[in-house]
Amino acid sequence: MLGGLNTRVMLEYLPEIWQGFLSTLWLSAAGFLGAMALGVLACALAIQPLRWLRAPAVAYVDVIRATPLLAQLYFLYFGLPRLGIVLPEMLIGIIALSLNSGAYMAEIIRSGILSIPRGQVEAGMSTGLSYLQRMRLIVLPQALRATVSPVIGQTIVLVKDSSLLSLISVVELTRAGQRIAIDRFMPVEGLVATALGYLVLYYALKSAAGAWSARNALPGRG
Repeated sequence: MLGGLNTRVMLEYLPEIWQGFLSTLWLSAAGFLGAMALGVLACALAIQPLRWLRAPAVAYVDVIRATPLLAQLYFLYFGLPRLGIVLPEMLIGIIALSLNSGAYMAEIIRSGILSIPRGQVEAGMSTGLSYLQRMRLIVLPQALRATVSPVIGQTIVLVKDSSLLSLISVVELTRAGQRIAIDRFMPVEGLVATALGYLVLYYALKSAAGAWSARNALPGRG
């Protein structure tokens, strides 16, 4: 089937594909930053002793993980205007990606925090450090280092999930590929162009994870 691939048409639409690629890159980066901020906050609230602060964080993680991203995206896209809140499609997409991935980031970071030896936390308590100081100076730096690989794995999922934003008319990589199918009735060419763009992003993130792991494995040897 790929033997009859019309590469001329794919090259003709290369500017649109490139713009879609950059848009996906921007949306993914913004979604990642939002997800990390929400993940750290939700995790910090979920593991602290006050129940009235812990309950909302646990509820957020459970609700987000129990519902599909598409439902969350449509809720924001169609639900917010009914509440009188009208936001640009791209901003809604970033919020949806941040909320969805943030719940998974919270669980990843929580697992990293739980892997920190209890003795280090108790040592911080004995020196008079407050809860926030222990989190900032002792726990979070080590937890974030220990969770880089799963965080990058979740980031790859976030990049692929960004394709759903095409359903609310956000022009990103998938939407750009659809242009070839719609304008030229060539769905295979559009899908191949889209897949190549996602493969580039995937291998870039995979290479970054491999480089980080190799670099940080060296001090522990010997």
